[in-house]
Amino acid sequence: MRQRLALIITLIIVVIVLIALNAASYVRVEHVSDSENAPDRSTFNSGATGTQAFYDFLHESGYNVVRWREGASSLLSYNGLKPAVFVMIGELQVPYSNRETREVLQWVESGGHLVIIDRHPDRRLLLGLKNWVVATQALSYPWSDLDPNDFEQMTNGVKPLRPSQPTALARNVDSVMPSRFMGFMTLSPGKEPQPTPTPENDEEETGGSDYERTPSESNDVAVNKDAPAPVVSLADERGALLLDYAYGKGSMVILSDPFIVANNGVGRADNLLLATNIVAGRGGLIAFDEFHQGRATTHNALFQYFAGTPVLAICAQLGLIGLAIVWSRGRRFARPLPLPQVDRRSKLEFVASMAELEQRAKAHDLALENIYARMRRVLVRYAGLSNSSPRAEIARRVAARSGLNRDELETLMRNCEDTINGAPTNAKETLRLARRLREIEAKLGLRTRARDVKQAAEKD
Repeated sequence: MRQRLALIITLIIVVIVLIALNAASYVRVEHVSDSENAPDRSTFNSGATGTQAFYDFLHESGYNVVRWREGASSLLSYNGLKPAVFVMIGELQVPYSNRETREVLQWVESGGHLVIIDRHPDRRLLLGLKNWVVATQALSYPWSDLDPNDFEQMTNGVKPLRPSQPTALARNVDSVMPSRFMGFMTLSPGKEPQPTPTPENDEEETGGSDYERTPSESNDVAVNKDAPAPVVSLADERGALLLDYAYGKGSMVILSDPFIVANNGVGRADNLLLATNIVAGRGGLIAFDEFHQGRATTHNALFQYFAGTPVLAICAQLGLIGLAIVWSRGRRFARPLPLPQVDRRSKLEFVASMAELEQRAKAHDLALENIYARMRRVLVRYAGLSNSSPRAEIARRVAARSGLNRDELETLMRNCEDTINGAPTNAKETLRLARRLREIEAKLGLRTRARDVKQAAEKD
């Protein structure tokens, strides 16, 4: 017991020390406020640059929306309900690779609707635009100490824009309030040069800004002047802010200012109405890309909840302690002790078996012999005689000492001996003789049945 107590106290001390060490080594991660220099456009972000407000509005308005936390390849291979609209909001935390870009374009070509909301869209995603080149530029860039929650700083010198023409995307939109950092898109006839993929950059290359046209390439490209141009829904004299065009069986929409769908700008003017037309105008499942926002489903939800805290380390250390205890308890430190031999048989089992056999065989004489033989030995000891003494002498001595009737006792002994020696009898007569023997036993107080009483008590 002392050894166990010492072991328990030692374990308690070890656990307390581990908890103290983990608590002391835990460094609380400081919350970084949103910044337009490094925005977080995730629908999980409730800060100024996030898009949680727009996502919650769509969800509560009854639109079928989902946070897509799988890779781009799942758009083609997903077994469940596939997205009809896929929304990318930049800047992305995890850039698209060349392979992912091809898979997204393949999904659009097969009938998907891609929405890109970014001040500088990935040039690789615009390669499907036939005979037209889209160039993007920003007239102003956010500075380091800019407060994204300050509406005046975000929109200083910017006036609301009205739709340039009635389109489905600008339906019921009166004016849109962009930010001062919005990007402008300019369209020019031509053809974007197609990059030649190589084994080295096919999987690893993620940059999209190095696809620049050279003057020689621009002059050598044959332009089809009858090719349909992208439809511009929102623009001013500096360029387009919103355009869309068909690609294969699907379509693509480009909005060059994330401020319109961000938490700090979605409530201004008709920004929310325009964003809803862009995203929900086609119907079907609307998927927001969270995989490239750094929210991929690569970890267990419980582990993600406790990520960055000492809880996981404490649980792992407690698990190691538990394994050490199980291992130490399972080892033998001395010779093996024999298991206790427990007699599971009842002491009356033999008696019950013999009684059942005698009853089935109608061996009444044998049953009476078992009772009378023991009773006669007790009467001999009570009378102070030997086992070879005659029946009459035993009856006389017992009657003289106890006051019983001598003739009745001698007659009872004679009838028992005659039955044992083969005299005709039946179950009723045998039971009468046995009951008479038990009565004499009780009157004399010989307690010859003490063992039977003890065995019956043990059986109960």
